[in-house]
Amino acid sequence: MSRNYKFHDPEGLYFVSFAVVDWIDVFTRIEYKEIALESLKFCQANKGMEVYAWCIMSNHIHLLFRSIKGEKPELLLGDYKRFTSQTIVKTIIESQTESRKDWMLQRFRYAARRSSNVKHYQFWRHDNHPIELSTNAMIDQKINYVHRNPVVAGWVAEPHEYLYSSARDYAGMKGLLDGVVLAC
Repeated sequence: MSRNYKFHDPEGLYFVSFAVVDWIDVFTRIEYKEIALESLKFCQANKGMEVYAWCIMSNHIHLLFRSIKGEKPELLLGDYKRFTSQTIVKTIIESQTESRKDWMLQRFRYAARRSSNVKHYQFWRHDNHPIELSTNAMIDQKINYVHRNPVVAGWVAEPHEYLYSSARDYAGMKGLLDGVVLAC
């Protein structure tokens, strides 16, 4: 767990962004996006993560969430990051087709050597900072920011066109993640 986490209200709604070490474009492969998505589904169903907005970019994830079952938000997010890190690295190690395998694993090992709390491979950077969203204006601003990321990246013309995001839910369409709480 990062020393940078500062979740003051255990029931608050938070915006977080977390990036892969060296900003490596891991999530250009669907199989890695699916691991991140399935883990979000698991956290919703089993850990009390209430998701308001999300977006998986090529090298980072944006998330607006709240803990609703008494779990501290920093522990909930830490569990998510730990599981996705271990699962994605294991998938990369076992891959017979990942052309960037050796290079990525070398970067993850190097990052782990520089970290005091990671043994073998560090997948996620430790420098994310949660922002508690206390007003509707703040919530709207962050949701728009999250959903516009793929547009700004030039991947799609409209936010709802990007599959790995909650923008489809906000556009009245069926998204990939059930149970997204739509903020008004």
